[in-house]
Amino acid sequence: MFVPGDRPDRMEKALHAGADVLILDLEDSVAPNSKSEARAHVAGFLRRKPQETAVLVRINPLHLPFADEDLAVVAETAPDGYVLPKAEGAASVVELQLRLKNRGMPPSHVLPIAETPAAMFRLPEYSSVADRMLGLTWGAEDIAAAMGAAAARGADGRFTTPYETIRTLALLGAHAAGVPAIETVYPAFRDLDGLSESAARAAHDGFTGMLAIHPSQVPVINSAFTPTADAVARARRIVAAFEDNANAGVLNVDGAMVDAPHLKQAQRLLARAEAVSR
Repeated sequence: MFVPGDRPDRMEKALHAGADVLILDLEDSVAPNSKSEARAHVAGFLRRKPQETAVLVRINPLHLPFADEDLAVVAETAPDGYVLPKAEGAASVVELQLRLKNRGMPPSHVLPIAETPAAMFRLPEYSSVADRMLGLTWGAEDIAAAMGAAAARGADGRFTTPYETIRTLALLGAHAAGVPAIETVYPAFRDLDGLSESAARAAHDGFTGMLAIHPSQVPVINSAFTPTADAVARARRIVAAFEDNANAGVLNVDGAMVDAPHLKQAQRLLARAEAVSR
């Protein structure tokens, strides 16, 4: 869940929102004349945050001087990683590591955001730096603005064709790199029904999680990405069937034929259910 870096009161409250990870934002949600103040608030929060809470910092894009100013203040407070906006392939991840090294800091994990036209053509590169990545996400609003579009979504709230394509490429890029695929934000934070539909679709399509911009969105997203009891029970039956029939290629489970892809899908669902229960 994103939390504006210039709102320390919201950082404290966000600890209890139920999000898996907090993202303290120094980029879009902070005005240029407030960035210095925001850095100080973020650094202060990181020094006193509970150890069990995962906190990332979204710095400014690397091509802007703000980025080095962000790292100068925040890096020594050792966030759990960085969210990197306007990332364009492996070079962006490598560049961030280099800047940390130049400051005498150890390497850090990164969640790149693919949100420029050029970024879409460099998604396959992330496989080479996957060991330094927390996942991969994309930004609909930023890329729509870069392309001069009226909006990324139509009147029905769904992405129009170009942005549906970009979403698919980001999803495939994450899976090709073997890192979690994180769905972009649903900006209409008061439209929880629309969010529920969007989050359920993301989980259905293979995303691992979803970004949130408001505490009210967190329970809806968590619900969408938590496997149902029926789904878990069926996955267990599939896994058990193959364990009992080790040499079988195809089996009948609940009146349906299942094979190796179904087994892999069931195993992944059970792993996700176990992670959620921790």
